[in-house]
Amino acid sequence: MRQPGEHDAVVLAASGSGTLEKPSHLLTVGGETLLQRTVRMVKDTGPTRLLVVLGAQAEPLARLVARTTIVFDPTWESGMCSSLARAATALSGRPYPTLVTVANQPCLTPDHLHRLLGAYDGSCDMVSAYGDAMGPPALLRPITMAFSRTLPCDASFRRLWTGTHPGAIRRDALGRLLETPEDIADAIAAGLIDP
Repeated sequence: MRQPGEHDAVVLAASGSGTLEKPSHLLTVGGETLLQRTVRMVKDTGPTRLLVVLGAQAEPLARLVARTTIVFDPTWESGMCSSLARAATALSGRPYPTLVTVANQPCLTPDHLHRLLGAYDGSCDMVSAYGDAMGPPALLRPITMAFSRTLPCDASFRRLWTGTHPGAIRRDALGRLLETPEDIADAIAAGLIDP
């Protein structure tokens, strides 16, 4: 069993609102924004270091997570790998695996994060599986974090595992992302976020 303090953590929250009126990580669950909720759950895993990567609307979002280290991604519009590369640069040289999460998964649970941490033995990355996808939350080895800095900014998250086979813990509910007005309406109807 892993001990607290044996991993770093990153919350990726740089994306803009796209077709939404406001960024999805500002939607709330029980009055708590998805960004604050994600940061709280990640903090509860006991990381040695926690970074929150912001881009669009960075200033007001930073106030919501004031007691965390903020990394600004000026090229956030390029894609998630841009933000991951910024985090990897900030954590460069650290010996710990990094728990990487995003802030628009309303079905994220503390239990799932702890299952990823508990399954990690250092031999491979541990990722979440949902549908036919693999992605965050994921526990990435230092070598994978370093590799992320070489990927094009618009690369998909799964490009991290080209030629390798990560371990996976399935939780199909994590495939529910809040990216469109329809996604949000469905999540409200399912009681996953506040109306």
